[in-house]
Amino acid sequence: MSLIENHSEKNIIRVQLRQNNVLKALSESEMLELESQLIVVDGGKGEILLRQGVHEMEQYFILDGILKRVVTNQQAKEMILRFADERDMETSYAAWRLKTPAPYSIVCVSKARVAKLSLQQWAAFMERHPQLKQTFEYEVMRLMSEIMAHTITLHLLDAPGRVHRFLRKHAELYDRIPKKELATYLNISAETLSRLKHQGKI
Repeated sequence: MSLIENHSEKNIIRVQLRQNNVLKALSESEMLELESQLIVVDGGKGEILLRQGVHEMEQYFILDGILKRVVTNQQAKEMILRFADERDMETSYAAWRLKTPAPYSIVCVSKARVAKLSLQQWAAFMERHPQLKQTFEYEVMRLMSEIMAHTITLHLLDAPGRVHRFLRKHAELYDRIPKKELATYLNISAETLSRLKHQGKI
């Protein structure tokens, strides 16, 4: 865990931050202001960045690797809501604004690196930069809409249809996500996913 200025790979990290979908429109001075508050964290596969049910929440900008947003019930059954990779972000902003516990966990699917700050700091930064706030809140709404569409397809599409939709929307992730994780996301068994592939249906 390190401030960007103190990090041995700070130049690479700065380039990666500038490529982030939410941050890419920031000016040089705005980015420097944000950088001073960001902490770089390296997470191992399976490491939990945000735990479902907590009230202390953070904003994450993904520099390397893949994260998943996942809900777990009392029987430890998981539902994966989305995957996110480089140039993307993860957040529990809506829950933080509503003063409710985090409704899901954010977990490293692979070895990952993120730049993070508390949601309190992030909200204060956005208040000083209204255009950024507008961009960010639009992105939050877009992600919520995407998750709702995915949830609906779990009910409306058969197994091959779900896989084809994923390939259409997230082709770049297909070979990077463990097939067991992908099967969970699509609400099918890993065996079904493997069988569809061998039968040439996907």
